[in-house]
Parts: sequence; C-alpha cells; structure tokens
Amino acid sequence: MLGWSDERLLADVLPAKEAKAITTAFDYRTCGDLLQHYPRAWSRHGSGVLAEDAQEGDMVTCVGEVTGVSQFHGKNNTTVTRVTVDDGRTVFTASFFRATYVGKVLRAGVRAMFAGKLTFYRGQPQLQHPDFLLLPAPGQKAAGSASLKTLSAYGNPDELLRDLDHVPVYPATAKVASWRIMSAIQHILATLPAVAEPLGEVPAGLVSFDTAIRGVHFPGQEGPEPHLERLKYNEALTLGLVMALRRLDTLRRTAPALPPVPGGQRAGLLAALPYELTRGQEHVIAEIGADLEADEPMSRLLQGEVGSGKTIVSLVAMLQAVDAGHQCALLAPTEVLAVQHARTLTTLLADAAVPATVVPLTGSMPVGVKRQALLDIVSGQADIVVGTHALIQDGVEFFDLGLVVVDEQHRFGVEQRARLRSMGRDGLTPHLLVMTATPIPRTIAMTVFGDLAVSTLRELPGGRRPIQSSVVPEARPDWVVRALVRIREEVDAGRQAYVVCPRIDGDGGVTDLALRLAGGPFRGLRVEILHGRMRPEDKDHVMRGFAAGDIDVLVATTVIEVGVDVPNATVMLIREAENFGVSQLHQLRGRVGRGENASLCLFHTLAAPGTPAHQRITDVAGTADGFQLAEIDLLHRQEGDVLGTSQSGSQRTVRLLNLVSDLDIIERATVDATALVDRHALLAQRLVLEIDRDDREYLEKS
Repeated sequence: MLGWSDERLLADVLPAKEAKAITTAFDYRTCGDLLQHYPRAWSRHGSGVLAEDAQEGDMVTCVGEVTGVSQFHGKNNTTVTRVTVDDGRTVFTASFFRATYVGKVLRAGVRAMFAGKLTFYRGQPQLQHPDFLLLPAPGQKAAGSASLKTLSAYGNPDELLRDLDHVPVYPATAKVASWRIMSAIQHILATLPAVAEPLGEVPAGLVSFDTAIRGVHFPGQEGPEPHLERLKYNEALTLGLVMALRRLDTLRRTAPALPPVPGGQRAGLLAALPYELTRGQEHVIAEIGADLEADEPMSRLLQGEVGSGKTIVSLVAMLQAVDAGHQCALLAPTEVLAVQHARTLTTLLADAAVPATVVPLTGSMPVGVKRQALLDIVSGQADIVVGTHALIQDGVEFFDLGLVVVDEQHRFGVEQRARLRSMGRDGLTPHLLVMTATPIPRTIAMTVFGDLAVSTLRELPGGRRPIQSSVVPEARPDWVVRALVRIREEVDAGRQAYVVCPRIDGDGGVTDLALRLAGGPFRGLRVEILHGRMRPEDKDHVMRGFAAGDIDVLVATTVIEVGVDVPNATVMLIREAENFGVSQLHQLRGRVGRGENASLCLFHTLAAPGTPAHQRITDVAGTADGFQLAEIDLLHRQEGDVLGTSQSGSQRTVRLLNLVSDLDIIERATVDATALVDRHALLAQRLVLEIDRDDREYLEKS
C-alpha cells in the first residue's frame, strides 16, 4: 500500500476461529489484506445504506430504524415475526420464523444492522430470517441473533459498538457478516502501532496516512471523505510513479537516430499522395518525425477515430526509418489484420512508386514462404515486416530494427512489446509507436498510459461522410423487417453490407443467421460468413472476396472490428448490440462510412427501454464522436474493468480510485509522482515494489 504494509498474520492477531473464517471467505491472510477491505457504505444516525444496485438473491447488509413489529401465524401454524425497517431512504421488511424473542429485542425505535438474502414482494425489498445486530444507545446493551456471539470474541459488544459515530458496512458473505468484519478490523487497528508517513511528509491539504487507514473504517464527526481522499491519492500516486519510472527508464536507453532524408522514400510518398493530408495528420507526422531524429527512444501513442488516417501516418514514420537504413516491424493482433495491413501498405507504396519492400510473417504461412520471409528479415532485404505475435517468436532475427509500430496496442502484453524492443542492433532500443482507434479518456491517459507521449487525430480525411445510426428494438418487429429491407436496398444499389453477430453457433449466431438470411430476406444475394474458428486461409479468401466486391453481405463476428477497409460497404446491422461495449460498438460502426457514399449503422437490441443496456446503445447511436463516447464508456463500465483490476476483495492496488469523478486527485498525483521521481528515484522505486503482480502486468500492457 504505497510503501506500507501490515504483514502480521490474521491468525496471530485475531481469535483462531475468526481468522479462519475470514481467510476462507476472502482469502485474506495478513492484517494488511483485511485493512484494505474497505466499507462499501457508512451509516450515521439511520442514513440509508441499502445497496441500491442489489439484485434479488444478493447478500446485503443494511442499517435502519425499526418502525413496526407484528406477529402472525403462517403455514402449519408457524409463528412469523415481521419487522418493518426504515434505513432513511428505503423501507424494507425482515421476517423471522419461530423466533418469538425477536419481537422483544427489535422494538420500534431501535437501530440495528441486518444481513441476509434480498428478495422482493410487489416491488418491496425483503430479508428472510436475516442475522441482525442491535446498535445500542447509551444505557442499552447489545443484542442480536446468533452472530452476536462472534463479537464476544473481541470483548464486550456494548463497548465495541456504542461509541461509533459512523457504522461501517462491508462487502460480506452469507457466513461472514459485515459486523464480524467490522469487529475484526476494529481489533486489528487497536493493536496497530502508529504508522509512519510513507512519503516522509504528509501531502499538503490531506490527512496523514495513519489517520486515513483508521478513519476510513471508523470515521469521526468529519465522516469518511477526507480519509477516502488520502487513500485515493495514494492509489493515484502509485500509478503515477509506475509511469514516471517507466519514462525515466526509456530516457536512459539509446535509440538509433533516424533523421529524414531529403528526396528519400518518405518524401516520395508524401509527394505522390492523391489527396491532401489533414492539418492533424501533418502535425502528428511532424511530432513523430522529430522524435525519430533523436537518439532517445520514442514512446508515443497515436490515437485517432476510426478512419482518421493513422495508417498513412505510420507509413510515413516507417519510411523515415527505412530512409535512415533501418527496418520496421508492424505488429497486428490477428492474422486477418496483419494480412490486410501488408496488402494496404504494399498498395500505397506501389501507387507512389516507392521501392520499400513489405514482408508479411504469420504463423499459418507455408513453411517455404515463411523460410524465405525469415531470410529476408535477417538479411535486411525486408524493409517493413508485418505480422502477428509470430514476429517475436524464437527464430525471428532482424538485421537492424529501428522502429516498432503496434496496432491496437491494448491487445498486446508488455512481454511481447519488450521482446520486439530488445531486437535492436548493437544494444540500441528501437523507437516505439503504438496506435489505437479507441480514444483514451483523460484519466486513463494519465494512469494506464502515462509513460507514453500522446498524439491525437480528430479530423476525418476529405470525402468521408457521417454515418447515420439508428436503434432497432426487437420489440418492434416492423423495425426489424425494415432494417433488413434497408440492407437489401443498399445491395441493390451496388453497395455491400455487414451483419455482425455476438456468437458463432446457436440461435442468432453467424452460421444460423446466415442460413436464415440467405434463404429468406437476402435470397439471391451472395451471402458469406466470417468468424474466428475458420482456417486463416479461408478467412483471408472471404476477406479478399468481400474487398473485391464478390460478396454482397458478410455475416461475421467481431473479427471485422479492426483493420477491415472496404469503401463500398455502406450498411452494417449489429445483432444483439447489448452484448458489446461502447468502444466495441463504435469500432464496429467504423467499418462502414469509409468511402464517399452515405452509410448507415443499425443497432439491433433485445434490451428493454429504460435499462442500462438500452441506454448504452442509445448513447452510441446518438453520437459519432469517439472521444465523447470514451467518456460515456467510463460511466457504463466498472473501474475494475477499465484498469484491469478487481474490486471484489482480492489483493489489488486500485480499489477506491474512480476514473470518472477523481480527475483532480489523479492530476495532482501525476504531477507529484513526476516530481518525486525527478527528486528521489530510488524512493519512488521502493514505494511501488508492492504493486500486485496482476496489476503490474496489466499496467505494463500500455
């Protein structure tokens, strides 16, 4: 936890039974593990903490005031005690069977914690025979169900509970209730010596770390906010230090200087382009060109909308390296995309009469073809090598690698990218350009990609027309029929279409839907399928046929998400769009609208209006601005998904930081991290040593 840890074993501090129960439930073994099991809410004077997003069947813990108690006889003359509770926001009931003592303890006016399985009856939340714990007022004694006995292991329950200004409510399980976790943490904190400030001094305007780690669990009158702010700052600072240290490591390396050559192949390509570059492309080409001239390794992220012209920008950069006598490697996530890139680059070079050679290298190439490709790479005959992970396998040796370009960088891990960067000659580190068509929100850019300089393409090249987008609910059969008719109209006009499915097999899958469409609404049209389980040569054959106009409708999975460029495709139907995320829907939509004709994207959905899934699809249909959608994406996704971490209780570095609402904290921590690394790099290294391995591997994917 940023330079501090409590390595005391739970078994050495807690009663044996309690330590075992917590370890079994959450896999925590040290006191530090449990201290990072933060409350999900705090109850003060009856304030509502019932989980508003809880689903039927979830285990929930809530705090409220009893407003009424009644008893009646149910089936088989069973005595039922029903307690009505108001948590300050929601009124719920708790029912107890054959437990007449409950009515004597849970009287109107008392406050208590309840933990049990959530059900609903006519829309009203209910708990069936929950555990409960009375929160005693002065002069009262603690009381509760059988779970109250667990508190006695830590001392007098009255003393443990009575002085709490805020009652913490923890993520719990059926066997380990929230108050059991609360009591264990209370005991651990009571035995924890004062914690020295890990940063040497308390950051201005924040509470000390010792105050924060105690106050986040048991805040006083001030509430939990100042303690949360300090712990979030620590998390953001940890990420900032990782990125600042990586930038420092890059600066300590040496790269080959690749100055532009007047009259070289780079200049020849630019002079022969049949269109004008956008201002954004010209600016980014200049930024990258300046980086390549230096002997410090470039580490730059190029982000741009689908169709914003990243390919030509990367080719200009690669030709600058080729002019300087070095090779380039372009790493693509799939063989389909690698082959597509190789074909596109070859065509661009041929049209401009530029002699640079492009050599593809994929795992499925015939042995003889692969052997020749490897020979061209090691001898230096290959100027630009395009491939998948096959590029970094044993047996691939570059003659003089100067620049690595990674397309759709989020699909590659640090080991893969590091392997390519270690393939430079004479100990030199190749320059690195990573590209993404998924715009990066500002907070993500600072945390996950903070070690990369960022270039952005926002303009679309001339001739591109906006894509019209519409939602097609399954609940409106006439709309679904009209969508299929609309596709047929486009094909009849000489255009082509995509139909994207969320699965290969089963109802609504690629194979099923293609058969139904070919035998029905698209009878007489040339319908083909494309999915990831097909042999690479079969996939390539289909893509070649679609690009050549020999296929009218391509029914596919998301294998067409990136890199597929068919200007004549003007309409896309995405089936069951609720199965895809915001950025993925935007990526898919970008496969149309790549030519001069008006284009259409239809988002079919089974989701009911008013649901989060339906709203997500409506948001995507409502704007084509990928940068706006990137921010919307954060609102629809959990932080754990964004950062590659989990907040369910396992050991993770990032638990509290919110990438939507904590921009100010992240900005401050990023600046402070850079200053700390500049001032004391060794301290910074020590502070981040404890980052969880899974977190580190994910973060390094940038």
